[in-house]
Amino acid sequence: MKACIIDLDGTLVDTLGDFVASLNHTLTDLGLPEVDADTVERTIGKGSEHLVRTVLNRQLALPEVAAAGSVLLSWPQEQRTALALERYQHHYGFNNGQHANVYPGVMEGLQRLQQAGLPMACLTNKPLAFAQDLLEIKGLAGFFVHVFGGDSFERKKPDPLPVRRTCEALGTAPADTWVVGDSRNDAQAATAAGCPVVLVRYGYNHGEPVREQDARACVDRLDEVDPAWA
Repeated sequence: MKACIIDLDGTLVDTLGDFVASLNHTLTDLGLPEVDADTVERTIGKGSEHLVRTVLNRQLALPEVAAAGSVLLSWPQEQRTALALERYQHHYGFNNGQHANVYPGVMEGLQRLQQAGLPMACLTNKPLAFAQDLLEIKGLAGFFVHVFGGDSFERKKPDPLPVRRTCEALGTAPADTWVVGDSRNDAQAATAAGCPVVLVRYGYNHGEPVREQDARACVDRLDEVDPAWA
């Protein structure tokens, strides 16, 4: 291990509350029923556009929405998704970090990796501005030499391109750059890029057991990640 790439949502910080609050404010703006936390948790991980589009389409498909005759049902999908995304980003700017908590073991784990001299990058599908603000709010920004978001590259995880580009920024070969994440998105992106992957058991993995993913190790806390692993 010569460097480390670490995911943000579900790996460093439990941000489910931020997502739920922002989505429900958005749905209220649009005159739609609120969504429950379990549904949001299963949908997190592929970026804001995917999250908003999936939740919006799910709520629009509810029988009570059709019965009420929501005007959005007559709009082209691209237009209504754009409106929902604009409202979501507006609300997320206010909610970012306000309903979120750093997971136990994260601070200790980052300190351990930093003390071992490993350069670290945070790679997330969250928009870059929100990711940078969240890391600052939670006191984690100083651990990372690079932060990349879902809008930093042409494609998002699970595509391997963001992982490869982050390795280039760190100046390390993929085989020497460990990826730590919480979902199949991280595992698939890391494996395709040629990076070893470690998964935490406590994050968001679309409702699936993370142990089913191909990984070098699964851990209960970030401070279980050993810089001496090879």
